[in-house]
Amino acid sequence: MARMRRGVGLVTVAILGLAGCGSDPEPERTPATASAPMAVRQFAPGAAGVGDAYYPNYGNGGYDVGRYTVKVRYDPATDRLTGTTTVQATATTDLSAFHLDLAGLTVRKVTVDGAPARHAREADELIVTPAAGLTSGNGFTAEISYEGKPESLRNEVLGESGWLHTTDGAIALGQPESASTWFPVNDHPSDKATYDVEITVPKGLTAVSNGVPKGRSDRGGWTTWKWSEAAPMASYLSTVVIGEYQVETGEHKGRPVFSAVSTKLGMGAADASMARTTEVADYLESVFGPYPFAAYGGVVVADDRIRYALETQSRPVYGSGFFRGGENTGVVAHELAHQWFGNSVSVARWQDIWLNEGLATYAEWLWAEHRGNGTAQSAFDQRYAGSSSRIWQTPPGEPGRENLFSESVYQRGGMTVHALRVAVGDPAFFTILKTWAAEKRNGNATTAEFVALAERVSGKQLDKLFDAWLHGTDRPPAPGRR
Repeated sequence: MARMRRGVGLVTVAILGLAGCGSDPEPERTPATASAPMAVRQFAPGAAGVGDAYYPNYGNGGYDVGRYTVKVRYDPATDRLTGTTTVQATATTDLSAFHLDLAGLTVRKVTVDGAPARHAREADELIVTPAAGLTSGNGFTAEISYEGKPESLRNEVLGESGWLHTTDGAIALGQPESASTWFPVNDHPSDKATYDVEITVPKGLTAVSNGVPKGRSDRGGWTTWKWSEAAPMASYLSTVVIGEYQVETGEHKGRPVFSAVSTKLGMGAADASMARTTEVADYLESVFGPYPFAAYGGVVVADDRIRYALETQSRPVYGSGFFRGGENTGVVAHELAHQWFGNSVSVARWQDIWLNEGLATYAEWLWAEHRGNGTAQSAFDQRYAGSSSRIWQTPPGEPGRENLFSESVYQRGGMTVHALRVAVGDPAFFTILKTWAAEKRNGNATTAEFVALAERVSGKQLDKLFDAWLHGTDRPPAPGRR
């Protein structure tokens, strides 16, 4: 998606050495030493994009966000949103200005460290110029007040995402971007942060977000729902779901459980599937290691535009179509596997999305085997034998932006995981998965790092295996059976 940018001027600041104050007379100085050299610090605007090979204009450069505090008020009757977002960040270079991603909303006021800051808009970019330069290594706090009618985003490959107005509320959801439609954000998974979210809606509606529920309060016909995600989260994993929902709460292993199913669906397969969330999570914990977040749950929406499920952190969102044929814990296993692979361990660049989808697909096969519905080997055999030529022509390790969520990334990605399992044996394979989840927890990772870890744990040279399964354009020979 092409985005227009405007250049922001360079600011140069000279920092002068100060003479000490004392009772002794100042010694004479020769002309050569009469003036102490100036330490010159140059402040420049941060980049309007992180330079991702697939989405170079996504995200922004020059700072690292630590926490977002997002407070929004939304009225479905008018489809109007007002909000204030506080961004706590650290400058990673000397900044004269910085960018935030924000689509379709009007900014009313910006402050940086409490002082008014200038701001400008160009397409989906908010350009903030603080009153003084921001020094590399130092923290700063930006507060942005905004309002307007939220709009969805159109992706040439994936269709509509972001803020979607519904008959009873709204849904904010999408990959690879969605957050910028309801709050200003550094919208790339390489800059993860913690979140506090407050959503105020007309009384009687439910407002769900990520993390631990922090209570709700009523005032003047409105209800404010509070949520907190204390583990670092990629921005596309943030969500808001507003509307009429049947809510189920509880506790599991000392963590809160919060699930919600649209009242349009009634009681049935969706509710039954959500009720098994912790059971599925416990099984995955046995093969991947400790569950990485402080809450469990899920949300099932009834909207024909949502024909997918997304692993929104700690509380996946599912389109209702997954449950039209009855209970479906396979999709629950897929989205919960992402809590380890995709959410806790996030991609550093979109090219490596197979690390998320291949491992989550394999989790479906493991869960089916656990339930007695075939084996992971039989699942591999079925996909391998029935695969189309397109899967092998599209390498999942470098699928291209147009194939980012293709069958190759999911199914060939899953087959790659199984080929690794056969090559190294079960003890090493499951150690690789647990070690990957533990060592990269709350961080970002690349395919090269996964390969290096697999070789370290297994003691085997695996370059040829990964080259064939992730980067080749011919179907590799099927590995030996487990």
